[in-house]
Amino acid sequence: MKFIGKLTLSLLLLLLLALVTIYLLLQTRWGAEWVSRRISDDTAWHLSVSKIEHNFSAPGLLTLRNVSFGHDGQPAVMVAKTVNLGLSLSLFSEAPRFTRIELQDGALNAANMSANMTLPLQAERLQLRNMQLHSPRQTFNAIALNGGVIPWQPRAGNILGNKASFQASAESVTLQGVTVTHALVQGKINDKVLVINNFGGDLARGSVTGSAQRDAQGKWDVSALRLNDIRLQTDKSLSAFLQPLRSLPAVHFSRVDVTNTHLQGPDWAVTDLDLLLKSVTLSNGDWQSDDGSLALNADNFINGQLTLNDPILNLDFSPQGITDARFSSRWVNGLIRAQGSWQRQTKRLTLDELVLAGLEYTLPENWRDRWMASLPAWLDSVLVKKLSGNRNLIIDVNPQYPFQITALDTNGSDLLLAQHRQWGIWQGSLNLNAAEATFNRTDVRHPSLALNADAEQIAVTEMSAFVDKGMLEGAATLDQTPARHLSLTLNGRAVPADVLQNWGWPAPPLTGQATLQLQLNARLAAKTPLKSSANGTLTLSTDGKTLQQSMTQGEVSTHP
Repeated sequence: MKFIGKLTLSLLLLLLLALVTIYLLLQTRWGAEWVSRRISDDTAWHLSVSKIEHNFSAPGLLTLRNVSFGHDGQPAVMVAKTVNLGLSLSLFSEAPRFTRIELQDGALNAANMSANMTLPLQAERLQLRNMQLHSPRQTFNAIALNGGVIPWQPRAGNILGNKASFQASAESVTLQGVTVTHALVQGKINDKVLVINNFGGDLARGSVTGSAQRDAQGKWDVSALRLNDIRLQTDKSLSAFLQPLRSLPAVHFSRVDVTNTHLQGPDWAVTDLDLLLKSVTLSNGDWQSDDGSLALNADNFINGQLTLNDPILNLDFSPQGITDARFSSRWVNGLIRAQGSWQRQTKRLTLDELVLAGLEYTLPENWRDRWMASLPAWLDSVLVKKLSGNRNLIIDVNPQYPFQITALDTNGSDLLLAQHRQWGIWQGSLNLNAAEATFNRTDVRHPSLALNADAEQIAVTEMSAFVDKGMLEGAATLDQTPARHLSLTLNGRAVPADVLQNWGWPAPPLTGQATLQLQLNARLAAKTPLKSSANGTLTLSTDGKTLQQSMTQGEVSTHP
């Protein structure tokens, strides 16, 4: 019996010595390489560890140094200088579960993780310390990331698991090209429902904070988003800058606050922007709202040649469109003010009132092309119920036919200025009066014009102006067909005999003050030369002499 006891004790000592030897060997470089090789050979994952450390002062903690981990045949999903593993009895279950997994000083790269990949680890807590996170699919990068997930039970396509709480901070986060520093996020996930209780950070020398939720179908509900003191410069055009908003999946904004924000691009800028948006859903380039609103004001808005000073915009939304739209701004040294509505079904913008006062506006060189161009798909027609303007200056510097109208007053009612996405005067009445004007180097005083338009034609019922010591009066009709047939009658008393020279009629052989009668027919069809379509007659009388001329396809001949 004594021999058996000694043998048993010896075997136990040998077993203990073997365990101690294995324990010590595992903490050598050879041991770390052996463990790495065994896991890499026997599983669908590859693991590289330079050293394994364990201390009996903390028996439940295992430390790995210089770790690389990923799927076989793929680049590493995770690399870290230090990985701390909290040991528990559940470690030997089907899915190894640690009390804690802590990753320090490394990087996580989601690009190296397939959509159906399930990590073979679980933990009551996943802790990140000074890590980097890269996700090219979401164009997301985080630097100096610190945070935790409780519990961490990853699933295929969901690295956070089906139910967990998380909190993280990062020195820098970049999402879709926008960088936020000192970022913080807190939230939870529950059966594909993601709740972000709070997120925030420093953005472009300002701050951004908010909260949001994503449902199981992927729709976002942003309950609050606040941007303050943003100073953002970008190399993108305004259209490219706003493109992410047009490409968003379904996102409902309960409230968005923007205060004291400055945005600047290559040829556009907004300064001191304040904005409040309530209850609006953006989805695939469109928007919906039951009872939302938008209130916006800024010091300046610049887009190319357009400059608005102190613009103010207020919109009230409904399922039918925009029920109340109010806009005002200082523009080209004057004031523009409008109020109206927009109908989603008809895509009609109705302005109950449009006021233009004190403008000093030089038309862009391509204004004729803009006039002929089709309007965007969301704007089929524009109806102005009441138009008023006073003391406006309009200038066109086109060398082919420059003009300037000074102190222009305007009154109009029920003006349909766009129809089927095409600018025009499709209905309504309009009266124009000015102090003076210059049309292609011919000066006139007190020009005035009155017209009425309907579906058939535009009828200019009164047209007059003083020229030199005399006066011109006339009337005209322009039909609304694509051919745009024009009929013009013009009479002059005590006007210069060559008054029509700068307007396209060759100078007559007569001089001095004259009486004239002009009858002209032409076509103003788009992309069709005017001169070759012009036909008419001119009668001039001066100092007892009378001259008759006719124009045929733009060519003038004199009759005896």
